[in-house]
Amino acid sequence: MSIVIGLGVVLVLAILYMIFRISSLVGLVKGEKEKVKKVDSWNSINAVLFMVFSVGSIGGFLWYSFANFDGYTLPVASSHGKITDGLFWVTMWITVIAFIIISVAMFWFTYKYQYREDRKAEFIPDNHTLEIIWTIVPAIVLALLIFRGLRVWNDITGPAKPNAEIIELIGQQFAWTARYPGTKDKELGTVNYKLIDASNEFGLDMRDKNSFDDFKSLELHLPVGKEVLLKIRAKDVLHSVYLPHFRVKMDAVPGMVTQFKFTPTVTTQHMRDSLGNPKFNYEMACAEICGKGHFSMRFPVVVDEPEVYEKWKASQESWLKQNPDYLKRVPAELREAAIIKAGLPIDNATAGSVRTVSAN
Repeated sequence: MSIVIGLGVVLVLAILYMIFRISSLVGLVKGEKEKVKKVDSWNSINAVLFMVFSVGSIGGFLWYSFANFDGYTLPVASSHGKITDGLFWVTMWITVIAFIIISVAMFWFTYKYQYREDRKAEFIPDNHTLEIIWTIVPAIVLALLIFRGLRVWNDITGPAKPNAEIIELIGQQFAWTARYPGTKDKELGTVNYKLIDASNEFGLDMRDKNSFDDFKSLELHLPVGKEVLLKIRAKDVLHSVYLPHFRVKMDAVPGMVTQFKFTPTVTTQHMRDSLGNPKFNYEMACAEICGKGHFSMRFPVVVDEPEVYEKWKASQESWLKQNPDYLKRVPAELREAAIIKAGLPIDNATAGSVRTVSAN
């Protein structure tokens, strides 16, 4: 009942409003003129203040941007980073120029055409030439920016070179873990999300021989001058890999694998020397709010010369060696090969059979 009454009240108010509007239109048709209230000096003052605000805000924006440029632009440490930075600044300049033109025109029109009693407004219904210009020109500029950006994006997310360094990153609340292929086969083993547990955070499939020498790291090590392909996954919620100095950002999505390829160009030590900061370190962060512990997802990144990088890889223990209990999940016919490849100690029970396999 109350709903019906409410609808009735709304309907009555709508009818009264329409009657008022109709009476106003009838008055205009009959030639009745409304008395225009004379404006005071504040009208001109406000028009001038609009111009002062326009000039002051645009001038302040430009001054702050140039004065603090070095404070918010990080050095580039990847080959594609220079390209993406170039695209960003071209887009920024186009946007800033368009913004300034529109702002100046808007505030100038406010000042120029302020109300005066001795002036009558002009009515211009349309201007086809002007409409065509402000439609076609932005469309062409945006198309050029989009197609150029799409080419760069397709290259970044496309297939990697045959000799690229493939590294897997997996995110979870609230930590990152990296997985590297071992030095024996240099190929990542297959994974299965159904095999993920408290120890096997990657879901390594022990039926794949390439998994035997894979190892995990709590730091992201990268070789300078060599293409790196990041395979990115998430265990729980949406995360995002963000390497600001390398201009790398890619979401980690549960249930799917995303990837990003790039080539580091500046080692950690070289960056320290160029910045004059011996304590400088690259880092990776999560750029997607993933929970109350989101702030803690900071991951150390180290960029080394290729020979130093290879020595570091050779010094790492395989995941299977750190978790020997999972050897029982390896098929019997591959178990001896797994022991050798993972670097597990060979006990007396398996020594003979391993020697036999090696001899054959």
